This record gives sequence, C-alpha cells and structure tokens, in this order.
Amino acid sequence: MDYTTNLNPAQREAVLATTGPLLLIAGAGSGKTRVITHRAAHIIETGVSPFNILAITFTNKAAKEMRERIANLSPRGAECWVSTFHSMCCQILRREIGAIGYSGTFTIYDMDDCKKLMKLLLGDMNIDEKKYPPQLFLTEIGKQKDELIGPSDYAALAHAEGDHFMGLAAQVYSRYQKRLYAANALDFDDIINKTVELFISCPDVLEQYRQRFWYIMVDEYQDTNTAQYQLIRLLAGGHDNLCVVGDDDQSIYGWRGANIRNILDFEKDFPGARVIKLEQNYRSSGRILAAANAVIAKNFGRKHKELWTDAPQGVDLEYQRADSDYEEAEFIVREIIAGLQGGARHSDFAVLYRTNAQSRLIEDRLVRRNIRYRIFGGVRFYERREIKDVLAYLRAICNPADDISLRRIINVPRRGIGGGAIDAIDAHANAHDLSFFAAMTDIEEYSDNKSRNKKILEFLKMIKDFQDEAQVLPVAEMVRLVLERTGYLEELKREDKSENTDRAKNVAELVNKAAEFEGSGMGLAEFLEEVALVADIDDHDNSDDTVALMTLHSSKGLEFPIVFLPGLEDGLFPGGRAINDPNPDELEEERRLLYVGITRARERLILLSAGRRMQYGRIQNQQKSRFLGDIPPELFGKKIAKPKLAVGKKWI
Repeated sequence: MDYTTNLNPAQREAVLATTGPLLLIAGAGSGKTRVITHRAAHIIETGVSPFNILAITFTNKAAKEMRERIANLSPRGAECWVSTFHSMCCQILRREIGAIGYSGTFTIYDMDDCKKLMKLLLGDMNIDEKKYPPQLFLTEIGKQKDELIGPSDYAALAHAEGDHFMGLAAQVYSRYQKRLYAANALDFDDIINKTVELFISCPDVLEQYRQRFWYIMVDEYQDTNTAQYQLIRLLAGGHDNLCVVGDDDQSIYGWRGANIRNILDFEKDFPGARVIKLEQNYRSSGRILAAANAVIAKNFGRKHKELWTDAPQGVDLEYQRADSDYEEAEFIVREIIAGLQGGARHSDFAVLYRTNAQSRLIEDRLVRRNIRYRIFGGVRFYERREIKDVLAYLRAICNPADDISLRRIINVPRRGIGGGAIDAIDAHANAHDLSFFAAMTDIEEYSDNKSRNKKILEFLKMIKDFQDEAQVLPVAEMVRLVLERTGYLEELKREDKSENTDRAKNVAELVNKAAEFEGSGMGLAEFLEEVALVADIDDHDNSDDTVALMTLHSSKGLEFPIVFLPGLEDGLFPGGRAINDPNPDELEEERRLLYVGITRARERLILLSAGRRMQYGRIQNQQKSRFLGDIPPELFGKKIAKPKLAVGKKWI
C-alpha cells in the first residue's frame, strides 16, 4: 500500500526517509501527526515489525490520537509502542527498577505530595518556611533534575560557588531524595531521571531496549529537556534511526526546563542528519499566517521557515484598544454574544491570556450574560480533595511505604487518630529509621494510650485486608470496597447535603474511570500510574460546547475558529522581566508564545489591549505591546467601534 498518497511533497519526502537521523521542522498546522503516523505505517509496510517502532509525544491526548491513526492505517499498527515520555518510562521502571534498588510498586508523587514531603523535611531540619518556602527548594531541585544533576554533584557545585542558599538547598536535596527512596516514591522528574540512571548503570537493560526500538520517532522535540534528550540519545545509540519532529518557533516551556538547543543543535548531535521543513499550513487563513510569520521573523535564535497556505486570505485581523481592562472584557463578551446570535457555537471561541489572573474579569462578564464557558488549567478532576483522598487509600494499599498517602488518610474519615498520635508515630519512625507504616505496626511498644492504639491497629488491619482484596478484585470493585468499608462515601453524602456540593458524584466518576480501565487487563498500580500522568490538555474536550478560557501555554496543540488575545501590553505581554533582561532569550520566548497564540486561530483573530489595568490593587496606565508593531498594518481592517458598557441589564 502507498502511504504517501494525498501528501504534499515535503510530507512525502519525510514519510519515505526511514533510516538514519531525521529532523522534521514542522510549522504550526502543517500536518505533523499525519506525517508521523503515515511514516510508521510505511516502515511497517517495508517489512519492519511494529514491535520495533517507538513513537513518543508529550500528552496522553496526542499519544491516543497517534496510536489510533497508526492502527487505522496499518493492520498491525496497534502493535507499535506509542506513548508519552513519562508513561513509557513508567512502564520500563515497573519492570526494571529493582536493578537500582526500588520496588516496582513505587508511587508517583504529584506537586501537592512533594510540597507536603518538603514541609515535613524542613520541619525536621528546623528550616524557617517563611524565609525558605517549600516551593523554593522544589523549584531549585527540579531545575537540577532537568539537567541530570544529582544531590552529590549539586553539593559539589554549591561548595565551588560558595553560595549559602545553594549549600542549604544541597542538604535539602539530599534528604529529599532519601525520603522519596524510603517511601518507594518518585516525583515527576524522577520518572525520567531514574530511567536514565537505570540505562547508564545497567548496560544490559539498555541494550535490551535498544534491540527493541530500532525506529524511534519523537514529537514536540523542541519541548524536551536535558534529561529527555539524554534518554533519547541512549535509546537511539547504535542504529540512529531517530526521527525528531518539532518547531523551534513553538518552544515556550523554557521556564520549566525545555532546552531549545536540543532542536537547534540536532545536526551537530547527529552528524549527517537530514532536515525537512513542513511549511504548508492546513489550519489558518492567509492573513493569520502572515501575522504569525511577521512576529516570529523578529527572533534570531531560530531555523528559518515561512508558513504558507492554499486556503483563502480570510477576513482582516482585528485590534481593539480598550480604555480599561473592564472595557476589554466587555468587548470580548459582546463579540461572543454577536457570534452566537449569528449561528456560532460556544466552542468556536477561545480566550487565550498571558496570566491566569486575566481570566477574572472575563469570567465575571460571561457569568452575568449567562454564557457557558470552561476554564482550563483550573482545579483539575484528579486534584479535587475527595479524589485525592480516595487515590491516597489506593496508593497506600499498593505501596504501604508511601508515608504521604498514609498521613493523608489515617484520620479520613475521622476515626479518632489526631495530631498527637501522628507526632508519636513520627518520633518513633525517626528514632528507629522506620517507615510511617512500620512505626504504626509497633505502636503498642511505645504508646500507653490503649484507646488510641486500638484505633491505629484497626486502621492498619483495614489497610492489610485491602491489600489482600487488591490481589483478586478488579480495580473498580476495589474502589467501591474502599468507599464503603471506610465510610468515606457516607461522609461525602452528608457533606453534599449540608454544603450543596457534588463530591459524591465526583467519586462516582472515579469509579467509572476505574471500570473503563478494567478492559486493559492491568491492575491497581497501572491504574494509579495512568491517573497520575494526566496532563492539562488531556482534559480539553469541547463536546460540551463551552467558550474556552486558558493561558497561552495551555493552548499549545489546540485550535479554534475564533481566538481573542487580550492583554497585549508591555509589562504584561511581553512581561516586564523579559523586557528588562539584557539577554534576549526571554523576550524571544515571549515572542514565540505570541506566535503560538496567533496560530491557534483558524478563521478570525482579535488582538486586544487596555489603556488602564488594575494590577496589585492599583490602576496603572498601560502601553501597547511592542509585539503589535511587528504585525504589518495592512493585515488589519477598519478600527472596531468602541464597546458600550453594561450597566445592570441595560446597554448604554
């Protein structure tokens, strides 16, 4: 079968280039997923086993789409390993992590868990949280993990620098990793780092996976950090049949460790690499692409390309300079109302902003006008208190060394085990270098409070009974058993009645999720892994027909017919730090962020700024963003009429 049919020349060239290192510079909306999936199907057609093909991306949503499209193209396509970085590494570690001293039942800590662990650690070290907040250390440790710098190497750097904070952070980093190890837990950075550590320390394991993955494709390569880069280099070593796909112009995650040099230096890292540019855009109108090209052309640290389209030039771009942020919000809502009255759907509209704080005024006005909307990147399903409680039970059942989960549930629902009991267990655990679970088991050895001891032992017995049940019950049945036997569901129902909340319904939805998972044939540990690795964008689904509100960072990978970009003011977008930094890298990343925002729009793009904006409790005068001057004026139509202000239910 010819998998190059209906591809443009550049796409066809990419599909047929199956061996050796290949860099695909894929502009926004250029059909890169189509290329990756057709390339995988073509490789299978040449006689390669799909078992030997690996495709990696960054979100579960992208991986699911890619997996389904390959399976639809090739009868054996479903046998390819298509995964996110973290999911792939988790699967490898579940099998192999014993070689570096962990158990395959390890827990994955989210940021909330890490903060709780750090707070406990700082308390043990008598470090003042007001002077040194837990997040300060977690951010510093995350930066080091992105660069594959472990505690001992960081301590050496701190000593060489003679920096007081680095010295303190090095001590915290070392103890933090020891506490994670004792809890048989990994944070998100560890998932990648420990896989790299495994491959380096166990060459036989690395060789096993090199022989498995003869053809590797990596999507969104511009978003990789040093640890992910090293992981890919290790896996591709020996055959170099590595295809990376990305767009340096959409590298917008430098603040969380992404290294744009990975894509810019690909040809240096892989001599003889072939470079193919995908520049034909299938998403946006000609005017929108012209604006995007003009903005990004001002950056110097990039590989040159220019998006183009066969589609019509489309309607003019629109720019509105409102007197204030209130008028800016009013204008957005008025335009949405006009669009809805003209036959548009709510889901046709997206409001993309630089900071989450900008959403408040817009949200207020959408509520007043009874317009359905959804904020993405807010409190996600798996971050809700009741969901985290139930998951903590499941995690403790799966991994009793998980101190953070045990602490969360030991008195949830209330069973008379208060702070004094927890302090006593802590003291015994620290004195004898025991886990929290083991210290509870010994409670009668160091506590004379018989009533309290009885409650703790009853809690322990319940957890142990759950562990036995988990060996035979499907995941959904296990969740139901926990909810009923602990009394947690009954407590939620009482809370819902008194507080008018839907927590019990949320927990019921978790049971539904577990029931869907059962068809996979995997168990409790794999279920917990899946829910731990859900990303913000995985939650995006406009089937409920709502206006989308989200940050520009959250919008990457999405597209909408009509896009509003508010807040185009110097100091807000680009931010003040980027403007004042003598190093141009931050300003260039801000410009790339605007490029991403512009290219989310398919048909209509509305840019906005305000003359006055409330910031930090004060009204401040705002200057138009310098980025607006990068867009050719001929792309704009006539000036939009100044919006009317809403007073009560009347328009004046």
